[in-house]
Amino acid sequence: MKNIFILISFLPMVLFAQQRDSRTREYLSPVRVVWQQEGQLIQGLDNLLLSGNGQSDLVNRNICKITSTDKCHPAILLDFGKELQGGLQIVTGAPAIHDPITVRIRLGESVGEAMCDVNGVNGATNDHAMRDFIIKLPWLGVMEVGNSGFRFVRIDVLDDSVELQLKEVRAISIFRDIPYKGSFRCNDERLNRIWQTGAYTVHLNMQEYLWDGIKRDRLVWVGDLHPEVMTVSTVFGYNEVVPKSLDLIRDLTPLPGWMNGISSYSIWWLLIQRDWYYYHGDLAYLKEQRSYLVALLRYLITKVGADGVEKLDGKRFLDWPSWANPIAVNAGLQGLMVQAMKAGSELCKILGDNDLAVECQAVFDKMVRVAPIVKEALLRSGVAPDAPGSKQAASLLALAGLMDPKEADQKYLSVNGPKGFSTFYGYYMLRAMAAAGNYQGACDVIRQYWGAMIDLGATTFWEDFNIEWLPNAARIDELVPDGRKDIHGDYGAYCYKGFRHSLCHGWASGPTSWLSEYVLGVQVVEPGCRVVRILPHLCGLKWVEGTFPTPYGIISIRHEVGIDGKIKSRIDAPSEVKVLSSAK
Repeated sequence: MKNIFILISFLPMVLFAQQRDSRTREYLSPVRVVWQQEGQLIQGLDNLLLSGNGQSDLVNRNICKITSTDKCHPAILLDFGKELQGGLQIVTGAPAIHDPITVRIRLGESVGEAMCDVNGVNGATNDHAMRDFIIKLPWLGVMEVGNSGFRFVRIDVLDDSVELQLKEVRAISIFRDIPYKGSFRCNDERLNRIWQTGAYTVHLNMQEYLWDGIKRDRLVWVGDLHPEVMTVSTVFGYNEVVPKSLDLIRDLTPLPGWMNGISSYSIWWLLIQRDWYYYHGDLAYLKEQRSYLVALLRYLITKVGADGVEKLDGKRFLDWPSWANPIAVNAGLQGLMVQAMKAGSELCKILGDNDLAVECQAVFDKMVRVAPIVKEALLRSGVAPDAPGSKQAASLLALAGLMDPKEADQKYLSVNGPKGFSTFYGYYMLRAMAAAGNYQGACDVIRQYWGAMIDLGATTFWEDFNIEWLPNAARIDELVPDGRKDIHGDYGAYCYKGFRHSLCHGWASGPTSWLSEYVLGVQVVEPGCRVVRILPHLCGLKWVEGTFPTPYGIISIRHEVGIDGKIKSRIDAPSEVKVLSSAK
């Protein structure tokens, strides 16, 4: 009987163990004090920059003392040095009065956001995650609070005539502790930082599921996932967060519903399945998708008219900057549907459904025949080639084979450089420029557009960015000087106005996978990376080196321009991977 009791008493613990978090917690001390209010009432503020241990004690050594009066309420603003996902750990000391002390906590992705109020005008919200809240801190204790994306923390003492003793204020960074198997380095440090920043942006969004943003849009937006999944495959290789997220959105969306209510997002789910299979070769997983994938393809086929033009319903959406240009949206959706039929035919052959493969190919052929009509509609739209919307549409038409890539590049993509780019569809614009052979132009745009965010203090890439925001804009890691623009609070549109704008959005990571694919030159030719082509385009660089993860191990690559101007390559690949190599 005793043994039975022991078994039963441990049963809840066994069940609970099945819910263990797969992520890691890391504690980070602030790297600087950005600002303080009523500084004469604050002592030992620099002690908060010391490394902590998360334990309160009776020694009260290295304490920061913040004293309020009935009229003065001190506040501090701390910088943790980089964007992170998680919360705060606050360790308090032992003042004479034991009463809990009330403080206000504000988390911000920028200094401006951490300093602002939620006023209904500036865009600041507590949507998806609390970033502005009031708590009580214990006497001689430890409090852990918050769950958001942030870099900066403001703490205000709200009670009158109290002494708050802070031993530590540490950020709790929550992330997947996984190695960066892929890498990219070249003689241009700006490109190196951009590659790494895109990788880190996606890494932060690899939480229990693959999110779009860590402050706002902590959701599985499946269309937004495509650039993220390409970055995951390029940097981390296989990770369970991708199939877990794809399965979640599949199970949440019984047909005939569109994923996230957006017809193009169901197409992106299909395209992700194709690319995920090519990079990882997991046939068993692909077979698990068969029933839904086949039904989705049959449903998509019903959304193509006899004239070969798509007739998608639901929310007709590419990205937010193109939202106000219905002609561009129409053209882009035609391009996406053509890609869906091509991918569908390919996947059905792999799954042994040859009849549906033939049907998808027939719809593909029918849609390609109306390409001139779709292209001319875009050209006649009267929209400036650098305007939001036209570059998105031109890139999708080029990638679908509905517009000559060189024509798309010359008439749309390369016009006025980074103007008209978007963080999400910028990835497809770069790919279309590569299809046109304009690798140098794409690298220049990466330096100018994504590099500008880094110049403004970004450690992750943003939900949206417009190069025209730059004049007179202050950095996000400083108090905005008089007469300067707050690039976080003063800009944005649609769902990301002002401080609601997410400054860590995985869909903005496109340059990371693009640089590995086109500059380092790694292109997957056969599923599971059984065959890869190494075709580098150095775009004026002297050398580039890096690694690329495959299911069989790491490919190590170095390209260097010799004194004769020719590229000399050194490639070390697993024996299971056949490498087709050529340098230009």
